[in-house]
Amino acid sequence: MFGTTFILALRSIRRHLLRSFLTTLGIVIGVAAVVAMVTLGKATTSAVQQQIAALGTNVLQIRPGQGFGRGGGGPRPPDFKPEDVTAIQQQVAGVTAVAPQASTTATAIYEGANWSTTVQGTTNAIFTVQPWPLAQGRTWTPAEEQAGKAVCIIGNTVRQNLFRGGTAVGRRMRIGDISCDVIGVLTARGQAGFGGDQDDTVVMPIKAVQRRFTGSRDIRLMMVGVDQAYSTAAVQAAISDLLRERRNITGTKQDDFNIFDTKQISDTLTGTTTLLTRIVAAVAAISLVVGGIGIMNIMLVSVTERTREIGIRLAIGAVAQEVLLQFLVEAVVLSMLGGLIGLVLAQLVIAAATPLMQVPWTFDPTINMIAFGIAAAIGVVFGYFPARRAAGLNPIDALRHE
Repeated sequence: MFGTTFILALRSIRRHLLRSFLTTLGIVIGVAAVVAMVTLGKATTSAVQQQIAALGTNVLQIRPGQGFGRGGGGPRPPDFKPEDVTAIQQQVAGVTAVAPQASTTATAIYEGANWSTTVQGTTNAIFTVQPWPLAQGRTWTPAEEQAGKAVCIIGNTVRQNLFRGGTAVGRRMRIGDISCDVIGVLTARGQAGFGGDQDDTVVMPIKAVQRRFTGSRDIRLMMVGVDQAYSTAAVQAAISDLLRERRNITGTKQDDFNIFDTKQISDTLTGTTTLLTRIVAAVAAISLVVGGIGIMNIMLVSVTERTREIGIRLAIGAVAQEVLLQFLVEAVVLSMLGGLIGLVLAQLVIAAATPLMQVPWTFDPTINMIAFGIAAAIGVVFGYFPARRAAGLNPIDALRHE
């Protein structure tokens, strides 16, 4: 009986193909929107986590000022000095390495090609605190670091634009008015979580940047690696106490520096993207309900149109349960077809959006199965009332219907 009912349902849908498609359009849009939004949201969260992880695990970032900016209208807080780096390294337990950073922007030039980029000065400790392996070449030696020699390690974007993707190691390029020997090329990282290209950089010994570009010993950022055996919160508190003492901040005065835990940043960003994904998915799911209402309306119209057909079936011996099952199957088939089309449409949207958003393409079978299951359930819920109405028709009244 079920097989026959299923065939009858398909024939009915085929007789009104355009109307059936328009009926399922709400389900199609709802399923596609929910699956696409959830999948892209998860991909974005994963990309953010990977980018934060690239900063290193158990890493503290220390910057002058309150928050990411200056934090108010007063004078700009003083930058850090090399002595602060030494003090943290020697006096705070649990610190594995401290990498100071000073940065500026400059134009890199090689054989007529030029490229505006960021020049970062740091020490070899950065490769311990924030692992960033080299694709080619080497890092600078302790002697080169101590002497502030003009040697540099370039990012992949700089290599592509200056050296046309060719060999850069062993070449000499110019950064501003300074000649620099390229000794290494960093592995490609891609787009940063807050925008900007992580590979658009030139890394040099900090003394070289301070002497030849910034003209001061000031340090705008310190990256501190924390031993896995120690609590980052405890190390953070110890560093805070030390810097307050060194910067003569007493009593209840507010800190003029900020310490950021990369894990806290990751958790915050992950929580935010997850919440936004859920909100967008909930809004998109409303169209599923709208699609269900559309199916119910069309099925009620179909019951009215086929009243005489129902009366004939009941008159020649069909029972009410068979009529109910026929209309219920029609509603469920419409919903399932809409769900399948929606899943295909969602994958097309995801495939087109991931390159634009620069996030990895992923296939989540769970959300696809859940969305399809909800679509089928909507067919049952919103198809039951019209099916019940059809099954409850009186055969005599149905045969009289014009």
